[in-house]
Amino acid sequence: MNPEELKKSFGNKLTFWGGIDTQTMFPFGSAKEVSQEVKRFASTMSKNGGYVLSAVRNIQHEVPPENIVILYKMARELKDE
Repeated sequence: MNPEELKKSFGNKLTFWGGIDTQTMFPFGSAKEVSQEVKRFASTMSKNGGYVLSAVRNIQHEVPPENIVILYKMARELKDE
């Protein structure tokens, strides 16, 4: 799904939760890739509110702890922007 289109079409009616790719990006992406993906989703989906930054509803066992830390670090950084 395209986050830009979802936000454009439904952003004034829904709150979005998650969206970080837990099948490929979160478990297998590099630190830089995960950081970029989190920033892309958060900047797109949080415009005018209505977004909860998260990796869907759970974090799978194959996700490296470093990528989990990056998700939370990016959330804090983006919050302060």
